[in-house]
Amino acid sequence: MERITISIESRLAHDFDVLIEQRAYASRSEAVRDLVRREVESQRGARDAKTHCVATLSCVYNRRERQLGERLGQAQHAHHDLVVSSTRVPLDHENCLETVILKGPTAEVRAFADRMQAERGVRHGQLNLVPVEAGDAHTGAAPHRHQGHLHLIPHS
Repeated sequence: MERITISIESRLAHDFDVLIEQRAYASRSEAVRDLVRREVESQRGARDAKTHCVATLSCVYNRRERQLGERLGQAQHAHHDLVVSSTRVPLDHENCLETVILKGPTAEVRAFADRMQAERGVRHGQLNLVPVEAGDAHTGAAPHRHQGHLHLIPHS
């Protein structure tokens, strides 16, 4: 492991310590590693068209918006190669939370999420990406190859 030293303003250090406590990090070092890792992976995914990911897309929308639920469902069916699962939860008489689990090429997952969030009536949307390595084989107690699917291994 490599050691680095950084200097930050006192107020920012205090706010960072509050964040560390709220998220129950064991140390400043672990929190910094997590932030750096997240940013590095985000940039890698933005640059490399070959990257794969698993992701969750959460959208809050007005269920009374004309045919919005149907449009969201049709979009998911049209991209069944990316959609693993979806769950719709009523929040009140008008609003629903839809959470979609996705996997596939990062660029395609981002494009799908952008289209879903851009639908008229979607009030809030958030995509959470986890970069993964896609591979057809693995090692272990019983190494074997797979036909028709890839193993998706999260980056460390």
